[in-house]
Amino acid sequence: MQDIRPVNWLRIVVLAAIWGASFMSVSVALEGVGPLTVVAVRLGLGAVFLVVLSFALGHGLPPVRGRPAGRVWAFVLAMAVFSNALPFLLLSWGQQVVASGFAGVCMAVVPLLVLPLAHVFVPGEVMSLRRLVGFCIGTAGVIVLIGPGAFASTGESFESLAKMACVGAACCYAIGGIFTRLCPAVDLLALAAAVLLVAAVLFAPLALAVEGWPRDVPGLSLAALLYLGLLPTGVAQILLVMVIRDAGPVFLGLVNYQVPVWSVIFGVVLLAEPLPPSLVLAMGLILAGVALSQWGALSRLFRR
Repeated sequence: MQDIRPVNWLRIVVLAAIWGASFMSVSVALEGVGPLTVVAVRLGLGAVFLVVLSFALGHGLPPVRGRPAGRVWAFVLAMAVFSNALPFLLLSWGQQVVASGFAGVCMAVVPLLVLPLAHVFVPGEVMSLRRLVGFCIGTAGVIVLIGPGAFASTGESFESLAKMACVGAACCYAIGGIFTRLCPAVDLLALAAAVLLVAAVLFAPLALAVEGWPRDVPGLSLAALLYLGLLPTGVAQILLVMVIRDAGPVFLGLVNYQVPVWSVIFGVVLLAEPLPPSLVLAMGLILAGVALSQWGALSRLFRR
């Protein structure tokens, strides 16, 4: 069983808060630009931020010559596609059609998709019965939080395809987590910068071809895009790589249970949205699932 350092618990809480706040920012950004442009700007700003930071700190990008270089960049390409470009594309299209909250439920089951993949491909990640039950309880908590309205039909065209796209995005994130864990040893900041750079290069032409260059974007939407590019995409990519490489993809899956809780909290505090009566029950189930699935790591953490 892999030892989970205390700093990784802090990292996943920060990650969940950053990603939880991104829902508000996406809504604001969509008031000025299209969904594909939102994704392209997120990736582009995140890539510029990380590449500049990486070179400024002397890390640069992963080497392109030598025996392991080709293998490293193959993993970079896989991570760019499965952890960024493809799931962003699937979600940006699917969330225009699916009922409210359905995408959130899909993201919450990413840990369950990671479990069998990690059990097969990642040494030390054993799919024990206790861990499986814990993740199921956590997923139940997320479903309670979002409510039955998440599965209500909107009557929109292509709704079934849109729901499949959201499920496909969850599968992409799970696969991307495995690729990140198995990537050969390389500087983490350089790796994160390379992944976003490749994802931005892959996605930007698609956004320009479909939606064109954005014009007359409101200031609030620009601010939201800036936040999305720097924090949920740029800084989060660094934290994501750190957690997966240090604690494993199964542990990172705990983030997916926290994100809906943070999104509700931000909505209540900043947007004056009503507090869901199911929040307390949902948080109880989520925390119980986390505790059960990571009981060994929690025991070691509190002993320290």
